[in-house]
Amino acid sequence: MKRLLVLLLAGLLLGCAGVDVNHYARQKPTLDLPSYFNGTIDAWGVFQKRNGEVARRFKVEMRCSWVGDTGTLDERFVYDDGETQRRVWTLTRQADGSWQGRADDVQGVAVGRVAGNALHWTYTLKLPVDGTVYEVAFDDWMWLLDEQTMFNRSTLSKFGVNLGEVSLFFRKRS
Repeated sequence: MKRLLVLLLAGLLLGCAGVDVNHYARQKPTLDLPSYFNGTIDAWGVFQKRNGEVARRFKVEMRCSWVGDTGTLDERFVYDDGETQRRVWTLTRQADGSWQGRADDVQGVAVGRVAGNALHWTYTLKLPVDGTVYEVAFDDWMWLLDEQTMFNRSTLSKFGVNLGEVSLFFRKRS
């Protein structure tokens, strides 16, 4: 019985490991962050609660620029209820090819890796909800679909409990 329990527990833990970004290393088109996140990008998205219900819809206009290996992504959100929000990311390429991101509402540093057409970010966001700020873990995946279009899916969790997902499409202006 103990042996069976150990095998089941090991299987559960391995199932939670997730996909490594290198799984996408051969996928095309190849994502180059300074090339894609340059100029103006529009995005449309939804937040879904863990039961799948769409709780919020939003549009984002991003103004992106680079100086060397440091980029600024100025995001301006407009939600379906009229609320607006702004987040300014500073992205910096690291010597090992990974990326670090900072924003005022990010706790510490976001860490990202790119392989093939994919970017995988992990970070903690200070998320305001009804007058209280919660620190929520984001597991953020982006896939470049073509030279103009990117899909983004993020899972949000607190203490390992799934809170919901954010899905959005980015479209780079010509």
